[in-house]
Amino acid sequence: MIIHSFDPDSPAIISPGDFYGEAQHLCDVCIITFSHVIFSHVLETFPHEQVAAIHACNGITPIYLLTVNDRKIGFYLTHVGAAGAGTDVIECHHMTGATKFVMFGSAGNLNKDATAGKYVVPSEAYRDEGMSYHYAAPSDYIRIPGAELVSQVFEELKQPYVQGRVWTTDALYRETKNQTALRQQEGCLAVDMELAGVQAVCSFHGFSLYNYLITGDVLDAEEYTAEGLREANHTLKHFYLALEIAQKLL
Repeated sequence: MIIHSFDPDSPAIISPGDFYGEAQHLCDVCIITFSHVIFSHVLETFPHEQVAAIHACNGITPIYLLTVNDRKIGFYLTHVGAAGAGTDVIECHHMTGATKFVMFGSAGNLNKDATAGKYVVPSEAYRDEGMSYHYAAPSDYIRIPGAELVSQVFEELKQPYVQGRVWTTDALYRETKNQTALRQQEGCLAVDMELAGVQAVCSFHGFSLYNYLITGDVLDAEEYTAEGLREANHTLKHFYLALEIAQKLL
């Protein structure tokens, strides 16, 4: 069974060094975005240099070092889905040395009354994907330790937020009525596609992950609506909050 895939007692056959050579240490903190709009804006706004690239048969993902207040912060546009995003973190660490990752992106809304006008700071993620079961012992939820620091920064910046559980699934088109109702009963505020897997990777390797979500499309309604997705994905303010968190970690 997939939930019994965790094998901490034997070595991995493949390592990032097989593809990328010797590990490097160029930065400690990296910001991860899912938005091509934000990605382009950041590269137009901040001094930067490309220092590495994640290679795959379907394309190349450049990794940049941004210069912000004379400090270096990693930055890249990640793949979507837990397996892709989790693997990107592993390879980014190998090529840059980053061990602290700030990740943000959109999520489906499961409780519009609780989340309206607020960021969602996940405290736990339901593991309805495959990646996490290779990096953590079986459990329904995985804890998100970085939630407290993210909440603290939002408090200091007077940003509206709500902290709570979320649901991670890589099956976008199988978020069914029954499954949604079960997650809502357990207190899940939103649904995303990456967090549980990326957190499991980070916990396994000793990295720190700081995540927040912006709800866009609404599942907590009689009929599904996607009208809020563009704003949730591409609003530039979301990056500048990640930058505030990143600077706290330097």
